[in-house]
Amino acid sequence: EPPSVGLALTLERFGFPLGRLKTGTPARLDGRTIDWDSCNIQPSERPALPFSHVRQSRGEEPPLAAVGRLIDCYQTSTNEATHKMVMDYAHLLPQYDGMDGKGNGPRYCPSIYKKVERFAERSSHNSFLEPEGLNTDIVYPNGMSGPYPEEIQLKIFRSMKGLGNVEIVRPGYDVEYDFVNPQVLTHTLETKKIAGLYLAGQICGTTGYEEAGAQGIIAGANAGRAAGAASRDESPPVPFVLGRDEAYIGVLIDDLVTKGTSEPYRMFTSRAEYRISLRADNADLRLTRKGAEHGLVTDPERLAALDMRETMIGQNIDRLRNFKLFVTDWAKRGGNDLMGGAAANRPGRESHKKSAEEVLGMPNVSLKMVEQIMADVIQEEGSGQVDNDESTEEMIMTPSSVYDTVEASVKYKSYVIRQEKDIESWRKAQGARIPPGIIYDHSIMPTFSKEELEKLNQFKPSTFAEASQISGITPQSLVYLYHHVSKMNKESRRKKRESLAASGSSQ
Repeated sequence: EPPSVGLALTLERFGFPLGRLKTGTPARLDGRTIDWDSCNIQPSERPALPFSHVRQSRGEEPPLAAVGRLIDCYQTSTNEATHKMVMDYAHLLPQYDGMDGKGNGPRYCPSIYKKVERFAERSSHNSFLEPEGLNTDIVYPNGMSGPYPEEIQLKIFRSMKGLGNVEIVRPGYDVEYDFVNPQVLTHTLETKKIAGLYLAGQICGTTGYEEAGAQGIIAGANAGRAAGAASRDESPPVPFVLGRDEAYIGVLIDDLVTKGTSEPYRMFTSRAEYRISLRADNADLRLTRKGAEHGLVTDPERLAALDMRETMIGQNIDRLRNFKLFVTDWAKRGGNDLMGGAAANRPGRESHKKSAEEVLGMPNVSLKMVEQIMADVIQEEGSGQVDNDESTEEMIMTPSSVYDTVEASVKYKSYVIRQEKDIESWRKAQGARIPPGIIYDHSIMPTFSKEELEKLNQFKPSTFAEASQISGITPQSLVYLYHHVSKMNKESRRKKRESLAASGSSQ
């Protein structure tokens, strides 16, 4: 197809810095021509958990789940014959403008050609066959993008298990496109050069549907609120911005507008320093009230559901905090392995009490286990068998609508505290220097990704502040690097002291 260049030329004329990236999408398959029985079923989660906390508060399943209309996905995989074709026909792949004709594509969502080339030692790669909807036979073969000629795509697919007679509805293709360096945007995604112009999606250097949708929420909300205020001759509204500690959307946008990107950006949990606190189960607790403050959430039922969840979570955590048993009683009722191992029965432990909250914070202990013990104890209290601080009212188990949040809040409590300490130590280290001779190698820094090691070796930052501005370097790796450098400096000072002591004694 001929390129669409008008928008890019206009942006260039206004002085926006442009780059070139590519992305791809796989062919769409006809589900009626797939041998589903030869593939491995990947069933939907049952019971299906709704995204909406309003539905959760009502105890409702998603509508289609409630009537039994869940869709199953299936797994197939490539094989050595597939890989041979992928490489044999590589000369038929298109040439691109970027990276010497190879194109600057997604590092973490590669084409089937890139996967086979990069992981030559592997004999297969998984592909998940995902039906696109309830009322269509079209299937999305996840992980199989590759813009070969259509007849070659068909050969490649037909070499895979379950796809021997498959037909292609639409062939896969790649798109190479211009993007604007996102450092010219504010955190509202408004351009600094032209007031009222907001950008969102691949034009900002990202790849992926979710990444584009996330930006669309922020850009759309700010654009709509600004336009509404202007139409009413009101002052500009307070910007709607999410922080790195509030949402993955905040991490994504902050990364883009402060660091920019040299390759298609994807969101990963490892990019977030507050990832222990950014969970699906507490999304409404983090964001709903902020949405309401900015006029984006107006449904009274939704706000009432939030109030109810906050109250229930607080009540259930308080109940766990106030319920106490002797350590030996916990071990007797729950088993030594679950309640701290053999140490639970050490001499003197019989006089030491632990709260249900403390016990739940231990490994291999679930909220269900703890609450079952609490229920047993409360049931026995009437006969005077147990001395406990909890009232003798009937035990009410934590409802499913808040179960995950209560359990996670207790389980991760100590980790959240440590997370805050790590971030604080990192903030204090921003101005510290990085030794010029430091070696960035996987054998020395095993937790670093290939991308991080590659970029640190390329840019050789001299301070931690410089390292933090490199796109793709995660906060956790910066903390690790800080501890590594601190250890190196400490070792260097020790050797220097020993050397001075040795030279002094020889005199």
